[in-house]
Amino acid sequence: MLPRSRTLPSRIYNGVVEERQDIRHYLQVEVQPKPHGESEAINPQANYSKCFDDDGRLKRTGTFWTASSHIITAVIGSGVLSLAWAIGQLGWVAGPIVMILFAFVNLYSSNLLAHCYRSGDPLTGQRNYTYMEAVKANLGGKKVLACGWIQYLNLFGVAIGYTIAASVSMMAIKRSNCFHKSGGKDPCHMSSNGYMITFGIIEIIFSQIPDFDQVWWLSIVAAIMSFTYSSVGLGLGVAKVAENGSFKGSLTGISIGTVTHAGVVTSTQKLWRSLQALGAIAFAYSFSLILIEIQDTIKSPPAEYKTMRKATVLSIAVTTAFYMLCGCFGYAAFGDLAPGNLLTGFGFYDPYWLLDIANIAIIVHLVGAYQVYCQPLYAFVEKWSAHKWPKSDFVTAEYDLPIPFYGVYQLNFFRLVWRTIFVVLTTLIAMLLPFFNDVVGILGAFGFWPLTVYFPVEMYISQKKIGRWTSRWVALQILSFACLLISLAAAVGSVAGVVLDLKTYKPFKTSY
Repeated sequence: MLPRSRTLPSRIYNGVVEERQDIRHYLQVEVQPKPHGESEAINPQANYSKCFDDDGRLKRTGTFWTASSHIITAVIGSGVLSLAWAIGQLGWVAGPIVMILFAFVNLYSSNLLAHCYRSGDPLTGQRNYTYMEAVKANLGGKKVLACGWIQYLNLFGVAIGYTIAASVSMMAIKRSNCFHKSGGKDPCHMSSNGYMITFGIIEIIFSQIPDFDQVWWLSIVAAIMSFTYSSVGLGLGVAKVAENGSFKGSLTGISIGTVTHAGVVTSTQKLWRSLQALGAIAFAYSFSLILIEIQDTIKSPPAEYKTMRKATVLSIAVTTAFYMLCGCFGYAAFGDLAPGNLLTGFGFYDPYWLLDIANIAIIVHLVGAYQVYCQPLYAFVEKWSAHKWPKSDFVTAEYDLPIPFYGVYQLNFFRLVWRTIFVVLTTLIAMLLPFFNDVVGILGAFGFWPLTVYFPVEMYISQKKIGRWTSRWVALQILSFACLLISLAAAVGSVAGVVLDLKTYKPFKTSY
């Protein structure tokens, strides 16, 4: 999806911070001084290398189309699976309206964030290569620390959510084949724990890859898989509606008195579920964390923010249309009984092989996505530890380990132990709280306001020097406060959903 060599922090080798660039010669290039005017930015001085940008890095080659494709592949992921359930809680009226409102908020805040790629002048200002660098350059102080905590906790939560989603898909494959062999006579009950452990072991192996840019192909495969299972879910939803001959559902969403796996829906639960649906939709649109990284791939002129704004409009429009189709057709197919994971609601008969393909695509996608999202957290901890204990061989030393058919693997004991502990911890928490919808809702609520709205708004105000209590400042603060209320409401609904599920749940004994 993205050239990871641009987005990841430096790697530690024997206590020395190695800059990770696209080619080794990059380190030998002297960074040229920045031009001071727009004309100079458009027409670089003759002594500038044609191979390098104004910051000394390799020329960016990204365009409007590549940026749009990056955003679309980054946004469309496992969040799409819960949209039919979210629409089912809100109904035919509120569901699509809420989804469109989230799209507009993401579009507006993304445009604000695009202006923060460069500090100062939008054409010649210093580049910020990551979301955290943009926050540091524009806000600084305690807000950088707060952003870091929120960002890394969100990544930690995503790892838990992906573990749950992958285990659900693994069980769906096993159960569909079980149902097919028995002709529906065997209930095919099974525990999710073994599948979560299997996924955890796979992630432990992949997490030992020192530089994720070495397996860039895994990110591309993950993007293809996300489109595969989303398209299957949409196609099966359309087929189900055609089979039913009518649209299910109601204007106000799930009815009070409906029997679900957690019991009969009461008026209070109806409220909690509606709020939880807000978090699920917010999670499906979350991509602010990587917007700056995507923008760092775009060539100029024109100014990067201009290209990014156009790419954001197209990609969010495409994503919203796709989400509308998946969510609405899923709700039309199942009505009040719309499942939390769309692909688990079509039964386990024909076409069971198509559902197997879709669930395999989910698993492959989540294996790669887990590493893409966790790699920045891995790198942060390892870089901090190397600076903290630079003389410790356990932390900084790397040993050459020859591996047949692979080459020489550089083994670092701290990386081996720390990343293994991280994966084991996320797997254990997933086994303790295997509630896909609730976890997705909490993640969406936790990340939506601060990362999608608050920091982009505050950075834009700081960069444009918008005065306090001016009409524009007040409008931006009203937007931020309204989104804060939405995040709080979604968090309350998701936590209430966890509490409700825990009433009928025994730790490590979940079965389906």
